[in-house]
Amino acid sequence: MCGNNMSVPLLADAVTVSGAERETAAVIFLHGLGDTGHSWADALSSIRLPYVKYICPHAPRIPVTLNMKMVMPSWFDLMGLSPDAPEDEAGIKKAAENIKAIIEHEVKNGIPPNRIILGGFSQGGALSLYTALTCQHQLAGIVALSCWLPLHKTFPQAASNSVNKDIAILQCHGEMDPMIPVRFGALTAEKLKSVVTPTKVQFRTYPGVMHSSCPQEMLAVKEFIEKLLPRI
Repeated sequence: MCGNNMSVPLLADAVTVSGAERETAAVIFLHGLGDTGHSWADALSSIRLPYVKYICPHAPRIPVTLNMKMVMPSWFDLMGLSPDAPEDEAGIKKAAENIKAIIEHEVKNGIPPNRIILGGFSQGGALSLYTALTCQHQLAGIVALSCWLPLHKTFPQAASNSVNKDIAILQCHGEMDPMIPVRFGALTAEKLKSVVTPTKVQFRTYPGVMHSSCPQEMLAVKEFIEKLLPRI
């Protein structure tokens, strides 16, 4: 079972950027709505560290209520993008379990949880926050780009059994984001400070950036990964 990706559905066809030397750490990164793991595998390749393995799974294709039930890659259903929009609680929890299965697989294959960073963009960043904060493994950190905390009304209680109360979080947001306004990102950062040690939450905003990444943000992500996953 140990080396068998087939037992973890999302790993079977995930895009993996292997380390150039012995892999002692991993970054699991989740794409946004309608995307695939390929674009983020490419972006992460440009800031890669030689001893880190980067895993970019593809979301399943499901009908998305927000987009008139069109079928597209989506980690869970979305009904709206405002803080008070109804949420797909069952879908979010199921998606988090599927990501936890990837973490479990990496741990079984010899990468300790404290050498794993979970991250994502937009819906993928949202799922990475929810997954890490409800995970039973102590992870190294979370990279949350242009996103929000799903089921935010259930926190901090939802993380009461979490071992990640002291986890480092890098949250980044474009100040001109028309899809998930930066104000929603700021509200998320405040909420996160009630869930984890407040000084561990970094919230960075980027002037002129819309619902996307930018070179300065990728540099911040690289520095965050290097700091939390040093060479051993």
